[in-house]
Amino acid sequence: MNYRFLLVPVAAVLVACSGNQGKKAENAPAAMPVIVPNVEVKGVEVRDVPQESTYASTVQAYAVNNIMPQTGGRIRKINAEVGDYVVKGQILAEMDRLQLDQLELQIKNDEDEHARLKKLYEQGGVAQSDFEAAELGYKVRKSNYENVKENTILRSPITGFVTARNFDQGDMFSMSAPIFTVQQVYPVKLLVGVSESEYTKIKRGDAVSLTVDAIPGRTFTGKVERLYPTIDAATHTFKAEVIVTNADKVLRPGMYARVTVNFGNRRSVIVPDQSIVKQEGTGTKFIYVLNEDSTVSYLPIVLGRHMGTEYEVVSGLEEGQTVVVKGQSALKDGLKVNVL
Repeated sequence: MNYRFLLVPVAAVLVACSGNQGKKAENAPAAMPVIVPNVEVKGVEVRDVPQESTYASTVQAYAVNNIMPQTGGRIRKINAEVGDYVVKGQILAEMDRLQLDQLELQIKNDEDEHARLKKLYEQGGVAQSDFEAAELGYKVRKSNYENVKENTILRSPITGFVTARNFDQGDMFSMSAPIFTVQQVYPVKLLVGVSESEYTKIKRGDAVSLTVDAIPGRTFTGKVERLYPTIDAATHTFKAEVIVTNADKVLRPGMYARVTVNFGNRRSVIVPDQSIVKQEGTGTKFIYVLNEDSTVSYLPIVLGRHMGTEYEVVSGLEEGQTVVVKGQSALKDGLKVNVL
């Protein structure tokens, strides 16, 4: 059997291999250039920020009085209508006067008799015990007369608007409802449910401002008159009673109001709202801060009030720092940036 061998020079093989490696090196992709993102920055400000909270409330009358006699009877006369503005002491209605007229005659006779007995007592013609007994009876009858008079001639105990009239002239009053309801609207009051977190911040006499939907474009001022001593366990709020002068009487009971309470000022860091980034899925707010070496750092922050185009930063940021206001979408912690 004959065997033939193909001899290939070793040098040729080595040259061929080295040639292939050279081609691979020539075809390898070049390294990608590092892209430095462009950003815009702004230095943070520090200033006094009013600490305010706004609460929903309803305007209430300062006082509400239901006008009615102590007993039933015929309504002899009606002197006021719903919507009338009445003053304190003004006669609103008169009941049947029969009992009152009888007592007036009796009191007149009692006054004459009391004057006669007093003169006799001073002259020694009547014993002291007799005079004192007669005088006591006269005072009791006079007090009864004043009570009947008050329940026959019905007067308004306050100045305000008549907001209800439930009977007509000639009706028999049966104690089922008041004849009139009068509400005082100068001033008015509001009961504001303040968050328990503000319990130590608010105090009596604090100024408040409020707006009502019924009168757009106008702001009213008032003050905290009193603070209720307990906190509602369900809502975690406590009531603050606010008084508004309402000199022109335009605020009326039942109006929906937004009450803003100022708890004073706080020295805070202020940043543009466009510098705030929200972490998706968590609600966490953060901000990118520019470092001296042109890198940025990721800082979680706690925000306070939103004021137009600015935010108050309660914690996480310090005075003198510079924040990124544009270009955050391409950033990550520690990345080098180019400031425009």
